[in-house]
Amino acid sequence: MFGLFKNRIFRRFKKTEASIHELNYLFWECTTRCNLNCLHCGSDCSKDSSTQDMPLSDFLLALDTIEPKSENLMVVLTGGEPLMRKDIEQCGREIRKHGARWGMVTNGYLYNQDKHNALINAGMGALTISLDGLEINHNWLRNNNNSFARTDSAIALARGSTRLNFDVVTCVNARNIDEIPLIYNYLLSQSVKAWRLFTIVPIGRAANSPDLVLTNQQFKYLLDFISHTRKLKTIDIKFSCEGYVGPYESKVRDTGFFCRAGINIGSVLIDGSISACPNIDRSFVQGNIYTDNFFEVWNTKFQVFRDRKWTKTGRCANCNQYADCQGNGMHNWYGDKANVLVCHNEKINPAG
Repeated sequence: MFGLFKNRIFRRFKKTEASIHELNYLFWECTTRCNLNCLHCGSDCSKDSSTQDMPLSDFLLALDTIEPKSENLMVVLTGGEPLMRKDIEQCGREIRKHGARWGMVTNGYLYNQDKHNALINAGMGALTISLDGLEINHNWLRNNNNSFARTDSAIALARGSTRLNFDVVTCVNARNIDEIPLIYNYLLSQSVKAWRLFTIVPIGRAANSPDLVLTNQQFKYLLDFISHTRKLKTIDIKFSCEGYVGPYESKVRDTGFFCRAGINIGSVLIDGSISACPNIDRSFVQGNIYTDNFFEVWNTKFQVFRDRKWTKTGRCANCNQYADCQGNGMHNWYGDKANVLVCHNEKINPAG
């Protein structure tokens, strides 16, 4: 009974958050160039991307429409690989001057001591580094034999900085699932304090690699591992916000499942499109900074994210968990949107 009461309270909380829709995270897809060619890339980026990097001045004009800026506003530079930009430190400094904090998501390949010092001096406050296995599996997924060594060096630099809110994120797939405990031991040896894990969703380049998708048994093993490890309190480990996991909700996250895309999370994409998380289907774009006022779009549109009754279709139509799931993570709605791509709860309980 207490669990049902908590669920009702959390549903009201999510509804209130959608109504208030305070913008806390603004992703800037500042480049679609990337120095790696990862098998699981949701963005399908490449080193030779024909799309030009967005000029910093254009993004700053969009950022300046956000008034007043919340002290909680974090601009997250993403791509592609943000470190491909030669002006990345200038981008960070200017974002700080324009009233927002900033962080970055990186594969770590170009992250060295000089770059670390320059980014810290430019005001970087948060950093996420991707690690997708120990050396063999990480290099395989990243399509580069030197990637693990570079990432290992980047992690050592980042975890040594007390000024950084730093975490490691791991894409768990059918090839590296058995070495998750070994990755955990590696992170402990590196004194990493926070670790997020997510799984393959068949979008972007990953749509061509169905062999990377976890089986139902492997997915349950992952959740059991996270649940057990959280009890040890050795590392702040959690499952990502990618989907609703039913009976595991209180075991693998700090709070219940809440896809905040379009509620607290927005993005400016490489072509100026205004959306939520960058990995969400482009059909959900709400406007464009070159023709629209970003903050006006944020405040007056985004209803497709804030009222998700439209997702009650396909396998979600008669689901008895819908009130808590609400169609799973928004990046799971691609193509004709007649059905959600992945139902995480179904993977746990195939007959449910």
